[in-house]
Amino acid sequence: MIARGGKAIYGAPLGILMLEARFPRIPGDMGNGTTWPFPVLFKVVPGASPERVVVGGAAGLLPDFVAAAQELVRLGAEAITTNCGFLSLFQAELAAAVGVPVATSSLMQVPWVQATLPAGKRVGVVTVNKAGLTPRHLAAAGVPLDTPVTGTEGGREFFRVLIKAERDDMDVDLARADILDAGRALVAAHPEVGAVVLECTNMPPYAADLAAEIGLPVYDIYSMICWFQAGLRPRRWALG
Repeated sequence: MIARGGKAIYGAPLGILMLEARFPRIPGDMGNGTTWPFPVLFKVVPGASPERVVVGGAAGLLPDFVAAAQELVRLGAEAITTNCGFLSLFQAELAAAVGVPVATSSLMQVPWVQATLPAGKRVGVVTVNKAGLTPRHLAAAGVPLDTPVTGTEGGREFFRVLIKAERDDMDVDLARADILDAGRALVAAHPEVGAVVLECTNMPPYAADLAAEIGLPVYDIYSMICWFQAGLRPRRWALG
C-alpha cells in the first residue's frame, strides 16, 4: 500500500468558516466540535461579526471569506460550509474560488424539502432576523421569494445575544422559547406550511423541541451537513 500525501491535515474533509463571536456555543450549535459525529476543521474569519454579516449584509467581507476558505482547503478540507445562513450571498463566489464543493447556507435545503411535501404544502423558514433576509439571500440559495419566513428579532434572548452581542452568556430556556415562538407564529400565519427549515446555524439545539411543538418536520444546518458529509465519505458496506 502506498500512502499519498499533499495535505497538512488528514481525516477531516469538511471545513467550516466561522464568524467571529464570543457567545456560548452549546452542543448542537455548529461551532461546538461535539455537535459533529465526524471530524471537522474550523477557521474563524476575523472581523466577520454576526451583526456585520446578518444586519450589515456581509459588506466588504467576501475577500476575507475567500482567503479563509482557501486556507482550509490548503490544510486538507475537501468541502466548505459556513456557520451563518446569511452567507448564501457568497455561495457562487466561494465555490468558484476554492474548487471544492461548497454549501454556504441551511437555506439551500428549501428546494429539496419542498420536493418531499404533498400538493398544497410548502416549506417555511425560521431565521434569526427576518428583516435582514433579503430576496438576494433567498435567490442565492435557490429559495422561492414568496417563501413564508418568521424571525427571532422580536424575542427576549436569541437575537440580542447572538446578533447584538449584548452579553457573552445566554439563557438557554429563553433562547428555546424564542425559537418556539417564531415557529408557532410561522404555522399560525401560514397553515399551508408542511415543513420548516431553520436558517440559523445556532438553532439545531432547539430543532427537536420545535418539531414536537408544531408537529412538522424541521430541518437545519445539522441535517444538511450530515447529508453533505455523507457524499464526502460514503459508508463502506460489508458485501460478504
